[in-house]
Amino acid sequence: MAKRVFFSFHYQDVIDFRANVVRNHKTTKHEVAGYFDSSIWEESKKESDLALKRLINAGLQNTSITAVLIGSDTYSRTWVRYEIMKSLQKGNKLLGIHINSIKGKDELTKRLGPNPFEFLAVEFSTDGKKIYLKEYVNGKWQKYEHLDGWSVNANSSDWGKAYKLSRYYSVYDWIKNDGYNNFAKWIE
Repeated sequence: MAKRVFFSFHYQDVIDFRANVVRNHKTTKHEVAGYFDSSIWEESKKESDLALKRLINAGLQNTSITAVLIGSDTYSRTWVRYEIMKSLQKGNKLLGIHINSIKGKDELTKRLGPNPFEFLAVEFSTDGKKIYLKEYVNGKWQKYEHLDGWSVNANSSDWGKAYKLSRYYSVYDWIKNDGYNNFAKWIE
């Protein structure tokens, strides 16, 4: 059965065509790609925070995987962080894909961008019954403001501890790890 994938990315990477290479690779393959693209486009800078959250929440409906396309500034984008945290809350499988190794419309590649999973974290309550969300901003960890935590049953070894999301989620490089041929395996 085909997976429904939500692609999370910084809109600049669409303009530069790097995100498009990943999102559209299934159309150039001669076999069934094994997924449906459920990403949304950045609608408008004029949208309110509530309207953007609703748009993202609707885009995530009926998805089971969130693929974060990592460019130069993806890690710092407010709405990419929201898409990641909302995907985590929803229970989607998460993975990251570096796209700066893909040639942009200028035919150049870039140095890999920072891993967004390094800048987001979960913290377990001291009794292990609740999870709190954290983000790294301006050189310090703080409470993630856009979503509350939720109830969990954590292992006692995790009680009172915080972990970066990079502990839990894999990151690939589209070129180095041959995403064209391996994407379907990554989302399994």
